[in-house]
Amino acid sequence: MKLSTYLFMLVFFSSLSVASPIKTYKIYHDADYSINRDAALAMKIGLLTALSEFDSEPLGYRLEIVEKNHRGNANRSFSHFKQFEKDDDALFVLGGVHSPPYIQHREYINQSRIPLLIPWAAGGPITRYPSDNNWVFRLSIDDSIAGQRIGEYAIGQLQCKKPHLFLEDTQWGKSNYKTISEYLDGKVTYGISWFGWNTKQNTANIEIRNAVVGGSDCIILVSNYTESKHFLKAMALLPKADRVPIVSHWGLTGGDAEELMTKQIKENVTLSFIQSCFGFSGAWQTPFSLDVHARVKKMFPAAIGKKDEVKAQAGFVHAYDLGRIVTQALQQVTMTDDMPSNRDKFKSALESIERPIRGLIKEYNKPFTQWRQTKTDAHEALKLENFCMAEFDQFNRIMVLPN
Repeated sequence: MKLSTYLFMLVFFSSLSVASPIKTYKIYHDADYSINRDAALAMKIGLLTALSEFDSEPLGYRLEIVEKNHRGNANRSFSHFKQFEKDDDALFVLGGVHSPPYIQHREYINQSRIPLLIPWAAGGPITRYPSDNNWVFRLSIDDSIAGQRIGEYAIGQLQCKKPHLFLEDTQWGKSNYKTISEYLDGKVTYGISWFGWNTKQNTANIEIRNAVVGGSDCIILVSNYTESKHFLKAMALLPKADRVPIVSHWGLTGGDAEELMTKQIKENVTLSFIQSCFGFSGAWQTPFSLDVHARVKKMFPAAIGKKDEVKAQAGFVHAYDLGRIVTQALQQVTMTDDMPSNRDKFKSALESIERPIRGLIKEYNKPFTQWRQTKTDAHEALKLENFCMAEFDQFNRIMVLPN
């Protein structure tokens, strides 16, 4: 063979190698892209924004988010996990707003060794599978301790003497009942009402009126966006002298604030709600957060509301910070063709991050560690000191209050 022919073949086959398709790994996003679409999109965009800072191609792969719409249905969510288990290109699942699917199917998720990363769902049991074979990680509000912050605000800041709890009749609502009641017991007397998904306006009107007539001086509300609109409107419809403040979980922030905070609500309802300690307005802003906000506006302009606010802000913030942790973990993993092995290594990497990671909420130092019976919050990236209360300002932007 002539040298010129050999060199030509070498260049030709080398170019084929360079041009060969790069591997794509999937991230399933198990979320409600129907009723809670704003929240689902906020989480997706938050993760995509973080991933845009991470070039995985030199590591030999790309990352792709696949929308899996469970429509608030636990059975549909379960089917997504079964699909994931059989998908040799799927690396991890990003969770959604609803806690019940992950509490109900926690055994299957962990036994199937499926990495599940939660940027919203707050139900306490989600990350507390009683085994070191625990595959669920959360960067979000944790209802095992959130009830304390909500109760502290109601009793301490608002001086409530007889709160009334309105709780969604699901595992999420029940986990909140446990922690809120533990904090309130022995301090105040309180009433309790349970309601289901798709509670209608007439029912909300009756329930709110009954609580106020019964002497309640504030409402503690644990509900998602759709039902929250009805309860807020029910309070606004009461005579001015009968209205009492509402202290809410953050489920009501999972949709369009402009639709939630109508003129009627703004003028007639005193509302506060729990959030993680960061906001895209006010004193929380830093050069880092301003840069993130500017990139979101450029990359995903539709995600920005009328008042320059990131829609469903909590979902974006948590998914973004979680994404920065994910990318750090991935740099500690050498991918192979064995996907179960890749998932194992990814889980181990999440539990052994040594380098500090800057996020919007805080700097994360060892955000996760290996789960132990003696360390039940090992898979929780946020702690009680990272939970604040918040209000909507006159422009319906979320204003996070200092602790």
